[in-house]
Amino acid sequence: MTAMPMAPEAAAALRTLLQRQPIAALGTLHRGEPYVSMAPFALEPVGPALLIHVSGLSPHTRDMREHPRVSLLVVAPDDGGRPQARPRATIQGDASPLDRDSDRYAQARALYLRRFPEAVDTFALADFSLFAIRPVALRFIGGFAQAVSLTPEVFARALREV
Repeated sequence: MTAMPMAPEAAAALRTLLQRQPIAALGTLHRGEPYVSMAPFALEPVGPALLIHVSGLSPHTRDMREHPRVSLLVVAPDDGGRPQARPRATIQGDASPLDRDSDRYAQARALYLRRFPEAVDTFALADFSLFAIRPVALRFIGGFAQAVSLTPEVFARALREV
């Protein structure tokens, strides 16, 4: 896919969606079958990557360790209009756990807790891990008939534009 620039209006709409919607649907491969769960996420600006904090007791955590390729779907809230016109982003990426002793983990933890301060207690639990999902392909639907496919590079630029 050629890395073409994203229209400024579409980039702004994508940024707004990811900043306002704290929850994504996380798709993993579970025993050879698709599996979807709910995952609160924070957006790491460098890279960028999406950060999720998950329990080792959850099937999706085991799934990511076995098959790191995942998909996230972030959808705007219902505004009473046509469901097909709701802005949404599908992000395919590679999930990897962050090493608790790394500087990146400390920075990611702080970023995640800024968005979800109520999650502070789960960081003390040994079975929880912080995963970074590095995008490899993205699809943004800004509204009805407003679809664009993005490379990770175009996605990163769109998030930096002001």
